[in-house]
Amino acid sequence: MKLTLRIWRQKNAKDSGAFETIEAPHVSPDMSFLEMLDVVNEDLQGNGKQPIEFDHDCREGICGSCSLMINGRPHGPQHNTTTCQLHMRTFKDGDFITVEPWRASGFPVVRDLVVDRGAFDRIVAAGGYISVRTGAAVDANAIAIPKQDADRAMDAAACIGCGACVAACPNGSAMLFTAAKIAHLNLLPQGQPEALSRTTNMVNQMDAEGFGGCTNAGECTDACPKSIPLEVISQMNRTLLKAAFKARPPTVSKGGD
Repeated sequence: MKLTLRIWRQKNAKDSGAFETIEAPHVSPDMSFLEMLDVVNEDLQGNGKQPIEFDHDCREGICGSCSLMINGRPHGPQHNTTTCQLHMRTFKDGDFITVEPWRASGFPVVRDLVVDRGAFDRIVAAGGYISVRTGAAVDANAIAIPKQDADRAMDAAACIGCGACVAACPNGSAMLFTAAKIAHLNLLPQGQPEALSRTTNMVNQMDAEGFGGCTNAGECTDACPKSIPLEVISQMNRTLLKAAFKARPPTVSKGGD
C-alpha cells in the first residue's frame, strides 16, 4: 500500500506547530498503525530527518498510551479499538490520512503527537484509591455484592485512561474518565466509606485542571475504546449532589415554637 500522511509536527510546547505531508510508500495491510509509523520513522532517519514522536507502550490495547487523532477521530475509524490495535487494512491504497495529537486545554502538546496527560494522574491522586483499612484478602464470595453492581464496577474499571473521551468531546471535558475512576470504587462495599470525599476531591481536581464541562453530547462514550457507559457520569453527579447536601451547615431555628 502507498499512503500519504498529513502529520502534525511541533518541536516543543512553545512552538506553534504545523502539518507536514509525508509519503509512506511501503505499508503492509497487516501492520498496525503504530508499526506503520515505525516504518515511516525508519525512512525519515535514513534520510537524515527528525523522526515523528508519538506515545506507545504495551501495543496490546490495554495501557492507553497510543493517543492519536486519526482523520478527526480518536484512535481512528474503528469502534472499540485503540490506535495500536488499528490495522492498516482498515485503509485503502492511496488514502490520505491526517494524524494529530489530542486537542484539549488539559492535554498540552509536548512534541509532535505527544501530549502531557499528567492531569489524569493528578485527578486519580486526588481520590482514586481506597485508604481505609479493608482487612486481609477474603474469599471472593465472602462479601455479598449484587451482580448488577459488580458488572457496572467492572465496566467502569475497564477505563485505560487514554483520553479519547476528552479529545472527542466538543467541550474538552474529562467527565467520563473521572466518573469511571470514581464508579469502579464507589460501586463496591470497600469504596463506600470514602465515596463522598472521593467524588468531591476528584471532581474538584478535574475542574482545577481546566477541562471543560459536560453537556451530554455523548461523543465521549462513542470514542471510548472500552465503551465506558455514559451512565457513570450521572452516577457521579448524584453522589456529588449527595456530598454537597451533607456538607451544608445545619439550619438554626430563630425563635418561636
